[in-house]
Amino acid sequence: MQQGINAAARKIPTWALYILCLLWVPWLVYLAQTGGLGREPIKGLEHALGEFALKLLIVGLAITPLRRHLGINLIKFRRAFGLLAFIYVTLHLAVWVVLDMSLLWGQMWADVWKRPYITIGMAGFVCLVPLALTSNNWSVRKMGSNWRKLHKLTYVAVVLGAIHFIWLVKGIQLEPLIYMAVILLLLALRIKPRKAG
Repeated sequence: MQQGINAAARKIPTWALYILCLLWVPWLVYLAQTGGLGREPIKGLEHALGEFALKLLIVGLAITPLRRHLGINLIKFRRAFGLLAFIYVTLHLAVWVVLDMSLLWGQMWADVWKRPYITIGMAGFVCLVPLALTSNNWSVRKMGSNWRKLHKLTYVAVVLGAIHFIWLVKGIQLEPLIYMAVILLLLALRIKPRKAG
C-alpha cells in the first residue's frame, strides 16, 4: 500500500498542492458573503482560516512519523504544508486586525496583553515567522545544522496553536482537545527510542 502511495506522491507536483489548498480561501470568502459561515461571518471566516492553518501544521507534523513508522514518504510536501500553514495563519491574523478589530491598534495591543488566548496565538505566529523566512534552499545551505534547530520551533508553534484554540472556545469542547491529543501523539511518535546498551 505504501509503495502505491509513494509512487502517486512522486507524480504530484508541489505547485498542485499550493493551488489546491489556496482554493479554500475564495470558497471561505464566498461562504462568508452568502451566510454560509453563520450569523457572524467575520468571526466565522477568522475561525475557519485559523482552524485550517492548524490542520496544515498537523499534517506537516505527521510527515516524519508516517515515513518512520508506516514507510509513507511525503517529505517533498513538508515545506509546502509549512508555508501554506503560515499563509493561513497570516490570513487569520489579517481578518482579526482588519475586519474584526478595524485597525484599532490600541485596542488590539490591549487585547494581546489582557486575553491569554490572543497572547498565545500571537506567540505561535511569531514562532512561524522565522520558519517561513528560512523555508528556502538558500537558507538551508547557509544555516547548515542550525536550520534544523531553528525549525524545531514548529513543535512550539503547533502546540501554541492548539492551546489558542482550546482557550478560544467557550467551555470545554471536544474538537480542540482532539487536535491537542493528535499533536501530542505525533510529537511522541517523533521521539526515537534509545538503543539498549
